[in-house]
Amino acid sequence: MENTLTTVSEVLQQLKDRGYTTDFNLTDFCLVCQGSRIELHPEEFVVDRHYRFEGISDPGDEAVVYAISSEKHGLKGTLVNGYGIYSDPISDAMLQALHPRAAEQVEGSAAASDKTTSSVEATPQRPAGARVLDAPLPILDLAHFITQVKEEKAWATKDRNALTLYKSDDVRVVLIGLHAGAQMDTHTAPGPISVQVLQGTIYFEALPQAIDLAAGQMLVLHTGVPHRVVAQNEAFFLLTLFKK
Repeated sequence: MENTLTTVSEVLQQLKDRGYTTDFNLTDFCLVCQGSRIELHPEEFVVDRHYRFEGISDPGDEAVVYAISSEKHGLKGTLVNGYGIYSDPISDAMLQALHPRAAEQVEGSAAASDKTTSSVEATPQRPAGARVLDAPLPILDLAHFITQVKEEKAWATKDRNALTLYKSDDVRVVLIGLHAGAQMDTHTAPGPISVQVLQGTIYFEALPQAIDLAAGQMLVLHTGVPHRVVAQNEAFFLLTLFKK
């Protein structure tokens, strides 16, 4: 049995050892090989396996790593997408080509989806999988999820932990917990966001404005505005990302 892979870099190294040596970039209609002009169109490649990493150690660490091969071009390589393919303006054909066609393609997967309910796949941090992320009427028990975040190993060993509570094509809701002093460095989001503090106080900076946001307060930020977050004390907040 393979050792559990807990980081994107570990997965990329293992895939490289297996022959996936090409780095791919994602464009609207094809994959492009870094360092060359070779283009792989949807009918010219297959996704052999994909790995999903859930949680936020920085704004971009909810990532999907794709192991991709092309018989036509004799290539095997990897594609890393920080927010998942739904956040990129790509064609329907590319969307279909990159979409997982079976739950077993995911390393350690324990869940698939149907037309009415979407479940999160297993991840290295949460190998059980099968948590419902989208349903006709999702009800989020925030107190329960805060407790779950605090009980996980990441909370004990890192300065933060996060849990995706809801995810559809248009909206993603993430619960983020920060220890006192933890900081999310300056970054931008691919769509509008809202930040709602549930516990504690955070310092939210979007220059030229900055504010201490306490439990019970909420703010909304437009697309592409650089911002950073610092926990004044132990804090939990809901980050909601909207598709642009």
